[in-house]
Amino acid sequence: MSDWKLPWEGECRCGSVRFRITSPPLLSAVCHCRSCQRMSASAFSTTIFIPSDGFSLIQGATVIGGTHGEDSHHQHCDTCKGWVFTTSEKARAFVNVRATLLDAPQLFVPFMETQTAERLP
Repeated sequence: MSDWKLPWEGECRCGSVRFRITSPPLLSAVCHCRSCQRMSASAFSTTIFIPSDGFSLIQGATVIGGTHGEDSHHQHCDTCKGWVFTTSEKARAFVNVRATLLDAPQLFVPFMETQTAERLP
């Protein structure tokens, strides 16, 4: 896709944290891993991988919560506790943004879908 119509903006559930995306996504996905299922309280989470220099908070601040090892830093709104984005020490080049938080969520089109690695009983 050559015309991304950027910037995109979004916010947490309560609107205390707002973000802006100014670079096209590197990847978009629907993730069914157990960690995402538990973090989202759903069967999956939606994510868009944005280059770090193309993502910024434009309102509010986040707190780290829902850790998954020492590498992943799940950023949450401190007011509504909503999961907004994830950063990683090993992959500083991008930010994983929860696609459902976009002001225009129809912009999210998943490129790939993961499967859960755990077997059902």
